[in-house]
Amino acid sequence: MDETAIDRAAMGRLAKALAFICGPAHPTTIALQAASDSGSERDIKAARLLFLKLKPSDRRSALAMLDDA
Repeated sequence: MDETAIDRAAMGRLAKALAFICGPAHPTTIALQAASDSGSERDIKAARLLFLKLKPSDRRSALAMLDDA
C-alpha cells in the first residue's frame, strides 16, 4: 500500500474523533474530512499542518480515540 492510502483512511478516522473533541465546524475537522474524501496530496498536507497546530491535548485525545477504536 502506498502512504497516501494509509493516510487517507487515518484522516477520516481522525476527522470523526476531532468532530467529537473540537466540533464538526472546526477548521481542522473540516480539513481532515476534505483530505479523507479527496485523497489529494494538497488536501492531505493542509490537514496535517492544521492537525499539528492543534493544542497538544487535543491531538493526544484524538489519537487516543483512534487507539480505542
